[in-house]
Amino acid sequence: MHDLSNEAIRNALARRAGDTPNAHAIAEAALDTWGCISDRLEPVIGRRGVDALFNRALHVTCRTYPWLSIAGLEGNGTAQLAGLRLRLVDREPAAAEEASYVLLMTFTVLLANLIGESLTKRLLAPVWSPPSANSEEMSTP
Repeated sequence: MHDLSNEAIRNALARRAGDTPNAHAIAEAALDTWGCISDRLEPVIGRRGVDALFNRALHVTCRTYPWLSIAGLEGNGTAQLAGLRLRLVDREPAAAEEASYVLLMTFTVLLANLIGESLTKRLLAPVWSPPSANSEEMSTP
């Protein structure tokens, strides 16, 4: 993925976390972002596809951030996200922010490997973009 995508992901997290993000705000921003991703991708790859990619991205990201590991919850997207929230809230804001970014970037790269970079960008661009007056148009896959 291009540097522009990297920057867009970082900006989306920062925007959702607010001006003075603490670990709780960062965790909520990450979960909000995952909800948006799921809403965009479920019509294309299904709930199980989203969960499978999330689980793989989490597994890969845990190599760098072992504290993100959520044993025993593989395949259960709702439980995985609840576990992710708990782990992010328990960290320093900078660590929570960086781990969230790496997890989202890993997911995006895995998705691009599966469906192609062009389609990935088209599907996820509304997730990374600031809300606009045309947000209803963008929410339709």
